[in-house]
Amino acid sequence: MEHTLDQQAMKRRTKAFALRVMHMVESLPKAMVTAELGRQLLRSGTSVAANYRAACRARSRAEFVAKLGIVEEEADESAFWIELLVEGGHVKQARAADLANEANELLAIVVATIRTARRNKK
Repeated sequence: MEHTLDQQAMKRRTKAFALRVMHMVESLPKAMVTAELGRQLLRSGTSVAANYRAACRARSRAEFVAKLGIVEEEADESAFWIELLVEGGHVKQARAADLANEANELLAIVVATIRTARRNKK
């Protein structure tokens, strides 16, 4: 599949998201709950970028859509872990808001891309 400028921009954006997740996890208070939630957030947040890169290397539209489905799940999961950290009182809402918004924006972009790819297939 061909690479577009949009894909390059999205690769940069998902990588920047992964880096921001890494920084947030590093700065979490040291406690059993934050260690576990942090691990989960780190895994899902970095997976967004890794799987988007994999989607860009897809050999078919079906593979592209399947990989984007993983990105969708991981972005949604990242938003969930951030919500838990905030609602559990481990991270201030003001500190997490931008990262949570970015997770939701990435999720919306990926969902729209999946819909477009499926529609263009038919």
